[in-house]
Amino acid sequence: LDFFTARAYFYLSLAYERVGRLSELRSELLAAYRTACLRHDSIGQALLLNLLLRNYLAYNLYDQALKLVQKTNFPESRPNAQYARYLFYIGQIKAVYLQYSDSHSKLMQAIRKAPQAPKVALGFKLSAHKLAIIVELLMGGVPERSLFMQKELKSQLGPYYEITQAVRGGDLNAFKDATQRHAALFKKDKTLTLINRLRYNVIKTGLRSINLSYSKISLQDICTKLGLETPQDAAGVVAKAVVDGVIDATIDYDQQFLKSKQKFDLYSSCEPQKALHKRIAFCLQMHNDTVKAMAYPEENDLKDAEDAEERREREKREMANVDDDDDGDDMLL
Repeated sequence: LDFFTARAYFYLSLAYERVGRLSELRSELLAAYRTACLRHDSIGQALLLNLLLRNYLAYNLYDQALKLVQKTNFPESRPNAQYARYLFYIGQIKAVYLQYSDSHSKLMQAIRKAPQAPKVALGFKLSAHKLAIIVELLMGGVPERSLFMQKELKSQLGPYYEITQAVRGGDLNAFKDATQRHAALFKKDKTLTLINRLRYNVIKTGLRSINLSYSKISLQDICTKLGLETPQDAAGVVAKAVVDGVIDATIDYDQQFLKSKQKFDLYSSCEPQKALHKRIAFCLQMHNDTVKAMAYPEENDLKDAEDAEERREREKREMANVDDDDDGDDMLL
């Protein structure tokens, strides 16, 4: 009965969602969840908790969704599919609150717990991958190219591949173009807000490339290369990057240029020689300690060893003589 009741609530929530009246069902879902907790109905608890989280997230009520997660416990004896959904919702909430590392971890767990057959739960895996891609970019990483080449995901992940390429290359113009062209899709996927946060990541990547390529460059040229509007905008962005430690450079506001600090060449100094000397000294010290730790036998022990060796040789000779005598006796017979 618990299983059928839970499924009934699932389809009821789906019907309300399709007609755009999902908020009207919220109070009833809360009451049903309390009843499931009192009855220790683990299946009902898992499904109703996911329905409530989906209800809140559908209306961008992230604060209420976070409070619900903090004050409830997902049942241990839960269906695997429901737990995958729960992890996905947790990852979505944490991404909004800038907890990218935890969010990415939850999303990857959700993907691993989803059915691994290529065409099973494709919609869920697609949504999880889209969000995981953006979160990984926000963390400063770059998703693997093989992810975008999967046959069942390739066409749907095309816009996200364009965003990834723009972030990786530090091309702000390409990033703006991809965001504008696919804004409707990103809004439908509820990733547009997170994608807009990637703007500074694109700028940081571009600034790193400029810092490595030029020892001195004007703010106007930086503005042109990064696709910024005015040199003042470029000065503000560069100043923030210097403070954050993204680049090692100084800004000359009078002459309006950025001067990169020359990186110290470690191999032109005495540091490699010092490191080699340290390793050789360690090996020599270990050799000396090993020699000192060796135990040598005393002189009396050596004499005893020699006596024992002579005794064994004498016994061998005596046994040989005895064998020869026996052989002679046999011949006489």
